[in-house]
Amino acid sequence: MSIIAPQQSERPWTLALDVGTSSVRAELYDAGARVLEGIEGRTRYQMTATPDGGVEIDADELISIIGQTIDQCLAQARQAIPTLGPGDIAAVGYSNFWHAVLGVDSAGNAVTPLYNWSDTRSVLFARQYGAYLGREHVHQQTGVVPHASYYPAKILWLRASNPDLFRRVARFVSIGEYFYAKVFGRFLCGVSMASGTGVFNPNRLDWNDEILTAIGIDRGYLSPLAPDGAGLQGMQSAYAERWPLLRDAVWLPAAGDGACSNIGSGCFSDRLIAINVGTSGAMRVCWPAAETPIPAGLWCYRANHRFALIGGALSNGGDTYAWCLQTLQLPGQQELEDGLVALPPAGHGLTVLPFFSGERSTGWHDAARASFLGVSLSTRPLDLLQAALEAVCYRFAAIHERFVAIMGEGTRIIASGGAIIGSPVWTQMMADVIGVPVLASGVREASSRGAAMLAMEAFGERAGFDRFETPTGAVVTPSAERHEIYRQARARHEHFYRLLVESE
Repeated sequence: MSIIAPQQSERPWTLALDVGTSSVRAELYDAGARVLEGIEGRTRYQMTATPDGGVEIDADELISIIGQTIDQCLAQARQAIPTLGPGDIAAVGYSNFWHAVLGVDSAGNAVTPLYNWSDTRSVLFARQYGAYLGREHVHQQTGVVPHASYYPAKILWLRASNPDLFRRVARFVSIGEYFYAKVFGRFLCGVSMASGTGVFNPNRLDWNDEILTAIGIDRGYLSPLAPDGAGLQGMQSAYAERWPLLRDAVWLPAAGDGACSNIGSGCFSDRLIAINVGTSGAMRVCWPAAETPIPAGLWCYRANHRFALIGGALSNGGDTYAWCLQTLQLPGQQELEDGLVALPPAGHGLTVLPFFSGERSTGWHDAARASFLGVSLSTRPLDLLQAALEAVCYRFAAIHERFVAIMGEGTRIIASGGAIIGSPVWTQMMADVIGVPVLASGVREASSRGAAMLAMEAFGERAGFDRFETPTGAVVTPSAERHEIYRQARARHEHFYRLLVESE
């Protein structure tokens, strides 16, 4: 049971802040990592997409949204728990999307927008930077390949495209660091968020001076790294007055949403592989490791000082489904599910490269765009949707093969994320393509829950993540017959995929 009535919950409580790329959530969790029913703040927002490939938002606008969302949650908490007072909420955990960066001036105020991970204006600089230091050398030093998602390319792009603005920047930070600087008056970066920047060594747990020198900045442009288990207390007066219920809470520096999702869904051993399909997609393994090999085609981040995270990310996941729904003017989801389940696997003769926002794992071709190959006069909109969903599964299968090469057979897959959990047909397709059972997560908001668990574990409320009971849903078993059909169709997909990646 991942949801509990406030009256039946186990104290102390933890507030979990979950800042995603399209919404901000704030929820309360009890000591068993169960969300308190009926207590939630949620605010949706939209970043601005520019014709030249930019994806950005005003940083102070997002800070305001985060604050308003906390306001909503605490107001509901007061109504649901009239006796709630300072000290009842012992900790704050924070899940934040990785890779986005903004520049602040010497006074700590934002002077640039927040540039999202999907901003592709720095593609050329990622290639130049990779050619200068060597793509694989960068990968081994930072856990990531040179790509427009990460800090180096964005910093080089900003210096070249707007030198006057670049000169105003005193520090490059994530939105989590910026928010905490407003609340507590100082910048501090957790190793989890640092590991998603592309200027951090995930095995040495430190900023990488070689990379910083190569892009022309030094450590002074980055926040100090938080020690293991460190938290923040002592809010600035305006925030202490605004949130008296959080006055005594210890706030854990933000952690990457992918790491939080793994932990929240119960995937924190090397035997459990997490698949998450929301707007984008990811497949990850998280386990306790001081150091880890950095496999070709995959990235290596951190959940905290003790837990490593390797995996692959897809720039397009659920938004592929959404694009098809809108562009092809498809009917409602239940009618689509009924139509898709009646279709034979890969019977349309199509090959789709589902890279509407560029490609990340495993080829990291950030300038790639989507292609539908083999379209004929007999092709129907439902065929295009089926082929696109299958193509996303093929990209997950490519990542899964890398995991098997490292960890061997016998791992289990747990799936979370509204895009895939909300589509039984797509979940079955995923199991059939990869050829292993897929266990649905029973956790409603894995990233939010993982943020709460990280905070509780860091501050001693619970010793070890395995002490939290994690609910699961149904098991989807693959069909050997469909797997063989998909294996052949995937070979055709891989042929065209290689042509695309090798053309970079």
